[in-house]
Amino acid sequence: MAFFAPLCFVVFFVTALASISAAPQSHFISQLPGFSGSLPSNHYSGYITVDEEHGRNLFYYLVISEGNPAVDPVVLWMNGGPGCSSFDGFVYENGPFNFEAGNTSGGLPKLHLNPYSWSKVSSIIYLDSPAGTGLSYSLDHSDYTTGDIKTAADSHKFLLKWFELYPEFTDNPFYISGESYAGVYIPTLAAEVVKGITEGVKPVINFKGYLIGNGFTDMKYDGNSFVPFAHGMGLISEDMYEEVHTVCAGSYYMNANEACQGKIAEVRLELKDLNKYHILEPCFHSPEQQEAEFVESQLPPSFRKLGETERPLRVRKRMFGRAWPLNLMVQQGRVPTWPELGRSLPCTSDEIASSWLNNQAVRSAIHAETINITGPWELYTAKIDFTHDTGSMLEYHKNLTTQGYRALIYSGDHDLCIPFTGTEAWTRELGYKTIDKWRPWFFNDQVAGYVRGYDHNLTFMTVKGSGHAVPEYKPKEALAFYRRWLSGTTI
Repeated sequence: MAFFAPLCFVVFFVTALASISAAPQSHFISQLPGFSGSLPSNHYSGYITVDEEHGRNLFYYLVISEGNPAVDPVVLWMNGGPGCSSFDGFVYENGPFNFEAGNTSGGLPKLHLNPYSWSKVSSIIYLDSPAGTGLSYSLDHSDYTTGDIKTAADSHKFLLKWFELYPEFTDNPFYISGESYAGVYIPTLAAEVVKGITEGVKPVINFKGYLIGNGFTDMKYDGNSFVPFAHGMGLISEDMYEEVHTVCAGSYYMNANEACQGKIAEVRLELKDLNKYHILEPCFHSPEQQEAEFVESQLPPSFRKLGETERPLRVRKRMFGRAWPLNLMVQQGRVPTWPELGRSLPCTSDEIASSWLNNQAVRSAIHAETINITGPWELYTAKIDFTHDTGSMLEYHKNLTTQGYRALIYSGDHDLCIPFTGTEAWTRELGYKTIDKWRPWFFNDQVAGYVRGYDHNLTFMTVKGSGHAVPEYKPKEALAFYRRWLSGTTI
């Protein structure tokens, strides 16, 4: 027995190593400019063509799990926008590195290992979708006119071709994750995946479920949530809340009543100086001025630090929006982007990510096309013309969860863009039986948020003190709940 156990371990290790080596070597990343030392796991990146005739190519970056990649889940990550590069997640949220500014402005950033990377417990694919976003591109620019349905179809084609390139992962549990407008990307893509499984499309994807952070879901619920949230958080007075509630009869989204519209305008005016994406964060329209005023205020230091990102090497002054501009709620039809409105993103710049991804040595290392093919990398692209053409996601969630697919819906509880109040409301509206009553969940013996479990494998969860992008603000807690949920243990 003493001999047999080590032999089993050796056989398992060799088998696992051989399976991972089946990955395409042309996509293997041997070194990364800005990082010194050995990577904790293998990294791969490159293009997968989803339309040969048009030359439509989607870019991905794969981080192999640092645990046991032969059995650990494979998770797809998508940021929202529409038109936001998923390198947002890679650079600023749950990726394998913390980025530090270079020695000169615009210089090559320095990369340090992120101890709270989601690759600690899963292999993770960062996908730029649709074409025109991030490093993804098409030789036919008519492809940049797109929408939910086309994006889901292309992402599904990507996955099928990706698993053909990486057949060693076809048996691993597969999940889809993301945040913000990915609240639309994820259910629509999941529906395409499930349809493919049902129809026997090869390769068969071992799809198990999805997780969405502060995701747009339904215009009514998301649109009606900001007034109750603002009131509950003490951002508007009791008098103002009672007035708007009475005039609007509790319905704040797309209310045709002129008096109601006037009261809602008053509420928005009252909230205009807040950071929409994290109400505890200072800057919104004038970062430098508001930062100075906040630091020099008479508020106690303990309060001034509330909501600050816990990343050890901060690369952005403050959180900024990963959703649609200011007060423009997403509606059925064309979705405006920041650049076309002539506005810069509030509160920050993305010099770090731009400096790294527009560096030709970096592009060569990660097998990305040159700038003259893709254009400069931008966090939010102005290239796409995007239409929200699927409507509410509630039926998508019902169809997926009633078929047994797991769903974790989580919310940073200080996000005014997609307030947790609306997300909590629509998860209740599905009508599922509560099997785990509202309770706190803990990290390091401290309350980290609250959770409610429903039947059909649906879980709603808040993350205390976080804004719109939970892994950026609460990286430790984010890895904790991610690890627990993937493993099926209690959050």
